[in-house]
Amino acid sequence: MKTIGNIIWLLFGGFVMCLLWAVSGLVLCITIIGIPFGIQCFKIAGLVLWPFGREVDLGHFGAGGLIFNIIWLIVFGWEFAVIHCIIGLVYCISIIGIPFGLQHFKLAKLGLLPFGAQIR
Repeated sequence: MKTIGNIIWLLFGGFVMCLLWAVSGLVLCITIIGIPFGIQCFKIAGLVLWPFGREVDLGHFGAGGLIFNIIWLIVFGWEFAVIHCIIGLVYCISIIGIPFGLQHFKLAKLGLLPFGAQIR
């Protein structure tokens, strides 16, 4: 199921979302200050490309990760999370779209607190 789900995900919007996250990472990496945030965007872009069968584990950050998560949340994190939640709700309207909506909710969770998150 996870391979078929990932292929369908990739064909119906996963590649576009991955491209958007990667472009966001490139824009953030233009400045030296934005490089840590750009790296997190690249990490999320990898998950967006192939989300089925992978889990997100939050909460493994220290003091530096906490500070970066707060900055991320204030500056860009909430926008990414809201977008993924809205798309997830739209997908959950139909029974067929529920697995894809759940993947967007997982991405919204990672979009809120990416620093210290582990993707397994």
